[in-house]
Amino acid sequence: MRHSLDVHDDATAVATAAAEHVVARAARAVADHGSFHFAVSGGHTPWAMFAVLAERDMPWEQSVIYQVDERMAPADDPDRNLAHLHEALAGAPAAVVAMPVEAPDPDAAAASYAAELPDRFDLVHLGLGPDGHTASLVPGDAVLDVTDRLVAPTAGEYQGRRRMTLTYPGLARAERLLWLVTGDTKVDPLRALLSGDTSIPAGRVEAGESLIMADRAAAPAT
Repeated sequence: MRHSLDVHDDATAVATAAAEHVVARAARAVADHGSFHFAVSGGHTPWAMFAVLAERDMPWEQSVIYQVDERMAPADDPDRNLAHLHEALAGAPAAVVAMPVEAPDPDAAAASYAAELPDRFDLVHLGLGPDGHTASLVPGDAVLDVTDRLVAPTAGEYQGRRRMTLTYPGLARAERLLWLVTGDTKVDPLRALLSGDTSIPAGRVEAGESLIMADRAAAPAT
């Protein structure tokens, strides 16, 4: 798919620009249909963005936040994306729809989460790993081949945990993707993503529109 690329000086500038973009998209969505459906991935990039969002005029009461992916770990485990999300929200009155990763049957839990998803996300945040993964669509895992479900567990562990993730069909419900990509370890995967290289998991994501915000360290030389 075609991506737009915005390059900013550093990770702080990326977080600020991303927050302003989220506020604008939220206002537009609320004006159009009364609510803002926003899916957020894990990693490090979203939490700096949320810290800026906390200082902005954000329609939290009309916002519904979904998880793009989550580690299968106990609720109080510091590895959980949900713990970081609640901390980042700092009490903001958004509705959070958490992935049920503690359920005993991961496939059934994924199906139940899929049933809670909206027909369309107004915005989906994604990161990009040095190995080209995004969400928990990780290299070599059978979850990359799931085409008949919106949400699925990974077949194996990645960095010590099994995961639950939106699949490619799930991500395709996004009106717009917002990628936040920072750091010099992302130069090669970002170059691959921009070139449409489908050999990396991120390169196979399709959605309505795609905006990549990157810092200068991550941006490939032109």
